[in-house]
Amino acid sequence: MKLTLKLAAIYNILWGAWVVIFPNHFFQLVGMELPTQPMIWQGMGMVIGVYGIGYWWASFNPLRHWPIVAVGFLGKIFGPLGFVFNYYEGKVPFEFFYTLITNDFIWWIPFFLILKKVHQDYNWKLTD
Repeated sequence: MKLTLKLAAIYNILWGAWVVIFPNHFFQLVGMELPTQPMIWQGMGMVIGVYGIGYWWASFNPLRHWPIVAVGFLGKIFGPLGFVFNYYEGKVPFEFFYTLITNDFIWWIPFFLILKKVHQDYNWKLTD
């Protein structure tokens, strides 16, 4: 758990910094039209980087800091859902999908397993 969260932290901080410092680079890599308002994309980079700081803190005691993991997990679920809705409405090109692979999909199982461990250790019941 600790290693997973440290890796997620490093990844998020680096990805966030990349997007803030070089806001057009991703779009150039995948051949998308450059954003007309790069500040919005940079804001997303800042948020992802801040998630990284949260994951780093959570890595010291993942069971105690499970809410940080839960918020991150929810973001990793809702981000792809937002993509799907926007893609089918024609608001975003398919190339944007590539951000979901490393930002979301690869973290689904490890984050789920951390939250499952929290649930098991605290023996919480969803019906109570």
